[in-house]
Amino acid sequence: MANQKPKAKGKSKPATKNYVRNKNQRSSSWIFWVIGIIALGIIFVLFVGNFGDKNDDSNNGSIDYKDQPYLGKESADVKVLEFGDYKCPVCKNFNETLFPEINKDLIQTGKIKFYFINYPFINVDSRRSAQFAETVYSELGNDSFWKFHELLYKKQPADHNAEKQDIFTEDFLVKTLAEATSEKDASKVKKAFDASNHDEDVKKDEALVSKLGVDSTPTLFVNGKRFEGGTYDDLKKRVEEASKGKN
Repeated sequence: MANQKPKAKGKSKPATKNYVRNKNQRSSSWIFWVIGIIALGIIFVLFVGNFGDKNDDSNNGSIDYKDQPYLGKESADVKVLEFGDYKCPVCKNFNETLFPEINKDLIQTGKIKFYFINYPFINVDSRRSAQFAETVYSELGNDSFWKFHELLYKKQPADHNAEKQDIFTEDFLVKTLAEATSEKDASKVKKAFDASNHDEDVKKDEALVSKLGVDSTPTLFVNGKRFEGGTYDDLKKRVEEASKGKN
């Protein structure tokens, strides 16, 4: 598969490689996440392409959030899902640029609970990473999961050629977890991973991917409805609407 060159979207954009992967692993014809710098700070812009038929009805009541890792207060009445792949460069960009804003404005303020759902389709180590992360969550709990999650994205190679290479080996994942938590915790998870790779939990995520018609990463849902806004302000507005019971 040929590598996709990033498309420019205005002269003021930094030279950041941004592109979205779909389930057929084809280069997308549009850019999903673009970072634009302005005088007072950073505006994160989300360009949403055509995903096919959209369901305007909320799926929130039919989504099983049980046993899924999340950040936020239990009292938050708005649920935001991110579907991601640990080998996806755009997901890396999302987690290192836009997510800190989401965390500050929406999670820490008690407005949302933010969930991560695996959609591992890019390469063999996409699935291995998802399985290992599920094992971390099972053995060490929510806090350790998010520490591992954040560090794994940070350690994703900058070279996009690595996307189709088997980089996230089991040894790599164990060492990454040890950096995020401790050698003792990493040893515990490795032993559990060798006994059971928690692929059934990954399959549970994939069933939700199929149910909601997700076909690219990263994709966000707000209270069961796909987010189709154009800016970060649109996302905040959508969260406010959801908190007021608006579809």
